[in-house]
Amino acid sequence: MAVTDVEVFAHLTDADVENLAAELDAIRRDVEASRGERDARYIRRTIAAQRALEVAGRVLLAASSRRSARWAGAATLGVAKIVENMEIGHNVLHGQWDWMNDPEIHSTSWEWDMSGAAKHWRFTHNFAHHKYTNILGMDDDVGYGLLRVTRDQPWKRFNVFNLFYNAMLAIGFEWGIALQHLEIGKIFKGRSDRQATLVRIREFGDKAGRQVFKDYVAFPAVTSLSPGATFSSTLKANAIANVIRNVWSNAIIFCGHFPDGAEKFTKTDMVGESRGQWYLRQLLGSANIDARQPMRFMSGSLSHQIEHHLFPDLPSNRYPEIAERVRAVCVKYDLPYTTGPFLVQYAKTWRTIAKLSLPDRFLTDTVDDAPETRSEKMFAELEPGFARIDPVTGRRRGLKTAIAAVRGWRRDKTDLAA
Repeated sequence: MAVTDVEVFAHLTDADVENLAAELDAIRRDVEASRGERDARYIRRTIAAQRALEVAGRVLLAASSRRSARWAGAATLGVAKIVENMEIGHNVLHGQWDWMNDPEIHSTSWEWDMSGAAKHWRFTHNFAHHKYTNILGMDDDVGYGLLRVTRDQPWKRFNVFNLFYNAMLAIGFEWGIALQHLEIGKIFKGRSDRQATLVRIREFGDKAGRQVFKDYVAFPAVTSLSPGATFSSTLKANAIANVIRNVWSNAIIFCGHFPDGAEKFTKTDMVGESRGQWYLRQLLGSANIDARQPMRFMSGSLSHQIEHHLFPDLPSNRYPEIAERVRAVCVKYDLPYTTGPFLVQYAKTWRTIAKLSLPDRFLTDTVDDAPETRSEKMFAELEPGFARIDPVTGRRRGLKTAIAAVRGWRRDKTDLAA
């Protein structure tokens, strides 16, 4: 089962959690106090570079009758869409640049280049996902209502197609995000407010219609005026660019939430949750990607998913320096800091999705100590008072040491049995 008591699971006292919150709050205050011209210059230059990249892609597509130009234009446009959605749109809509008071670069006015309405995404993502991160039954991003990503979700027959569903979700990811706010499941179950649902459907239709017209009618029509392009060649290139953006965005986001070590939680964790407990849940429920530039930039800075979940409204260009201080906090309290190479993290998410397409009787790990799900019960073998100073090393013992101890004992038992 998932984590039911985050403090017990993390081997921290109430005082530890309060102190952890104070230290993370101090990081926030320091960054907020130091925001200034270099940060404003970063986002303005990023927007200018992205727009130049998009223009370059459109110009290349003016010769899209040639296969090489079509693929070059599609790839360039795909990269431009990735940057617009991830490093710009995602972060602007989080309010990371609201402090600039720039009416264009503001969370309330920005509309991004994808089928979903920005105002819908601000609710499903900024509010629901970031407030209820990885809480089963509260955070729709845990499987997106389609995938089984933890054993806490009962196996159903349609889970056999987990891998197929994930592939389709990756290809059409912008549409999955766009439809998420409609709460289609509640509509079919008759649990939705009819009036509110009709408003959401109309808003979705307006935005999705404009996006489809732009990508698949307007731009192909304009480009077809060039003697080196046709309507269909540009339409295909635009579709390829959108798929490039969708697959990449899906991969980055899944690497931040579903590799080994990204914990899941139950609704009991949010009852009377303090700021420190919220911080702790964000830290334990997220995973990073080992990345430098340009990978950090192309991931929308979500290679620092942990820092993003701790401080979603701080400027993304500051995450690398924030990460150094967050790592130090994790060391101090002996907490895991889950990170790994992109391909490794992504492979782990696919492995989990593949395994959980099967009923539990075919799985070997327990529901309390599986790569994708852990709970307090995995520590039943630890002696009372484990979470204290190690008499040998002089270091405190917490969750990171506890996990290593339990798994070490189990490996030893397996070796002896063999």
